[in-house]
Amino acid sequence: MLREKVENLLQEAFEENNSLFLIELNVTEANHISVVIDGDNGVSVNDCIAVSRKIEHNLDREEEDFSLDVASVGVSAPLEMPRQFSKNIGRTLAVTTVEGEKFEGTLISFEDDKITLNWKAREPKPVGKGKITVNKEAVLPLEDVKEAKVIITF
Repeated sequence: MLREKVENLLQEAFEENNSLFLIELNVTEANHISVVIDGDNGVSVNDCIAVSRKIEHNLDREEEDFSLDVASVGVSAPLEMPRQFSKNIGRTLAVTTVEGEKFEGTLISFEDDKITLNWKAREPKPVGKGKITVNKEAVLPLEDVKEAKVIITF
């Protein structure tokens, strides 16, 4: 019952700021509510505060005692939602497929539930000695992606 109330309040919060979306919601037996959100333009502290207030101010502590945490998704967390792929176009991803293949490249598109990665690789010349740099590309359906993480470079 508490979970359902929180889900409805989150829906209202996301309607008020439609750039935000839910990554994870946990409600324990001890009524500890944990919410992880992401946003098309990132998540600010004020976004977390607004979502927290939406939940906290609309639940009755007299009825049910609860604790609440609202956080943004971590920078090293894997991408889980299709919307997260769209917002990371142009960034470098490390992708592992369900069959164990590993790719690292720039996410150049996300459409029709497929991601397209592009990277440069050094390969032997077709004729003669030495190597040449070639552009490589992989198109992967999301259902084949086991894990995808943004690679942070400084």
